[in-house]
Amino acid sequence: MNINFDKSQDGLVPVIIQDDRTLQVLMLGYMNEEALEKTRQEGIVTFFSRSKNRLWTKGEESGNFLTVKSINVDCDQDTILIKAVPKDIVCHTGSFSCFGNKDSKGFLYELEDKISRRIDEKTEGSYTYSLYQRGINKMVQKVGEEAVELVIEAKDNNDNLFKNEAADLLYHFLILLKAKNFSLQDIEEILISRNR
Repeated sequence: MNINFDKSQDGLVPVIIQDDRTLQVLMLGYMNEEALEKTRQEGIVTFFSRSKNRLWTKGEESGNFLTVKSINVDCDQDTILIKAVPKDIVCHTGSFSCFGNKDSKGFLYELEDKISRRIDEKTEGSYTYSLYQRGINKMVQKVGEEAVELVIEAKDNNDNLFKNEAADLLYHFLILLKAKNFSLQDIEEILISRNR
């Protein structure tokens, strides 16, 4: 991996930090050659702080370190992408990411939040809340029905019907997760652990 630190007058290159599990962009920092070498050796992200004019290990004061999983360089060899696992919040403002909250992981997580709000706020007229009110047996029955409908459509050749049944199953599964006091992230973590 060759990185062209000479492209900028100060010898720094931008470094994008991405959550290894969710691919959410967490922050942007800068490295010189020494910061990159320290990061490689220790497996913890170290930047060159332009304001402090010194090496700065992310988390050295807060304890919220970034554990390195991979380091890549872009096609122009002047930007680094580090996939890391954050110990906790990343941004000094208290947000999980410098670009938004932890929930910014994609549409399924947004949908999960919307389902949760409708249930927590007891939104009248909401299909989600009315199904939740009917109890766990009805929710489980609905997930089972949607799973069977998905299997039936999988055997046919109508891709549109298949995709719609898959969407129905995911939606009802998210309602069931809420009812069982689990989250999509709980399931994601199990899949991540199995992937290792």
